[in-house]
Amino acid sequence: MKRYMIKRNLPNISKATAAELRTTVEASNAALKQLGSDIQWVESFVTDDHSHCIYLARDEDIIREHGKLSGIPVGEISEIRRILNPMG
Repeated sequence: MKRYMIKRNLPNISKATAAELRTTVEASNAALKQLGSDIQWVESFVTDDHSHCIYLARDEDIIREHGKLSGIPVGEISEIRRILNPMG
């Protein structure tokens, strides 16, 4: 599978309550279960008005399908070509 970064436009996401975030996670997990082993959520980072999510997926189409099923909008999708870290 390929590794992708997804930028989701979610106004005021940083101000969401724990319950609101839990609902979002549950919707995402339900969609992932429906889609099977061709997509996996790795982690997400929340900024003021966006989430930046790392997914493993067979292609961009299944990421878009996940967005439709979960009700979580998909903005930009970028395939991660390389990973750098402080160790080189």
